[in-house]
Amino acid sequence: MTGISEIKEKLAGACDRDLPEVISLFSDDERAGVQKLLDAARKRHDKYLQELERIERLKEYERQYPEYEFICGIDEVGRGPFAGPVVAGAVILPRDTDILYINDSKKLSEKVRDRLYDEISEKAVSCAVGIVDAARIDEINILQATYEAMRQAISKLDPKPQLLLNDAVTIPGVGIRQVPIIKGDAKSISIGAASIYAKVTRDRMMLEYDKQYPQYGFARNVGYGTAEHIEALKKYGPCPIHRRSFIHAYI
Repeated sequence: MTGISEIKEKLAGACDRDLPEVISLFSDDERAGVQKLLDAARKRHDKYLQELERIERLKEYERQYPEYEFICGIDEVGRGPFAGPVVAGAVILPRDTDILYINDSKKLSEKVRDRLYDEISEKAVSCAVGIVDAARIDEINILQATYEAMRQAISKLDPKPQLLLNDAVTIPGVGIRQVPIIKGDAKSISIGAASIYAKVTRDRMMLEYDKQYPQYGFARNVGYGTAEHIEALKKYGPCPIHRRSFIHAYI
């Protein structure tokens, strides 16, 4: 008879898709400990099935445009912070994408975002970011800087997208059909992927900036105007990555 610890290892090592097959191997085992493990595995598989259904719903917008092979999701991160760049993500996913757990990046943990960033990078048809720094934001304002970052990201894609699904905005100066979707990062798998791609890129940049300017706590606040950040601004003044147009009230 297979030991309970071995059964636990087999269940833990099985991918979500294959769990029913592993469960069936031990379903006749009446030991209470085994049945408890199997119940937990069934719940895990049920969550997997629910996630499959959710991801299929997230493909609704992409399915509305079957005439386009390369549909690109666009989203930005960093419009509100006091410091650091605004970063736009652009991602073209294959139509049969099997990447689970994509969502608005703000709803995901750092660990999940990092894992999904790697998976998106591996499986996407193409993905890119556009980055506009603080000096340029001060020069042209944050809205125009956001558009500029989005245009940068789109220009780096290969193949060129045929349709853009944007999170809420219409980007000026782009000769590609655009579909703005309110709260699109939670409604479209392509926009959600772009949100994650941009968020992870920017967060990693802010970690590097934290090493250069540790007094502002960028590793914790990623440039946002937390109480700690404001206090540091008053004490030390701004650093080169601060947006002067955002912090004039604090210096």
